[in-house]
Amino acid sequence: MDNLWIEAFRYHRWANLHLLDVCAKLSDEQLELTSPGTYGTIAATLLHLVAAEQRYAVRFTGGTPAINERDGFPGVAKLRGLAASTADQLIEAAGKGKQKVVEVDWPEGKFSLDLGVVIIQALHHGNDHRTHICTILGHHDIAYGDMDVWAYGHATGGIVPIKG
Repeated sequence: MDNLWIEAFRYHRWANLHLLDVCAKLSDEQLELTSPGTYGTIAATLLHLVAAEQRYAVRFTGGTPAINERDGFPGVAKLRGLAASTADQLIEAAGKGKQKVVEVDWPEGKFSLDLGVVIIQALHHGNDHRTHICTILGHHDIAYGDMDVWAYGHATGGIVPIKG
């Protein structure tokens, strides 16, 4: 198996794209659904998830994120394209092995940021907000399929039945 960080981000990519594919079939009204205890609407949560991933990737690659949450929801198709390319950047960053430190300006001041923290945050943040969206979908009786790691293993050949 490749570096486990790489595999974790392959799962992360797969799960994000699976959920975006599910959400691509929703109506505009359904994208505005929410439920108690979640981040917000499905659309707002998807936008937040992808925009944050863009910011994480920029820490490794430089440049500027392609989307900003203040600009509003650009549609699921646009988010899916950005999520795929950003995930590829995060997979590449996860495979670099050496951690590095960057200086960041946050509202609270200047900080030294170990990019290993960014890697872990990206994984956690994705799981957290995918769960929020799945909670909303389940609350409104909308099927979303399996996207846990076992489903990933079956979908990608990491779990194969033994015949005999």
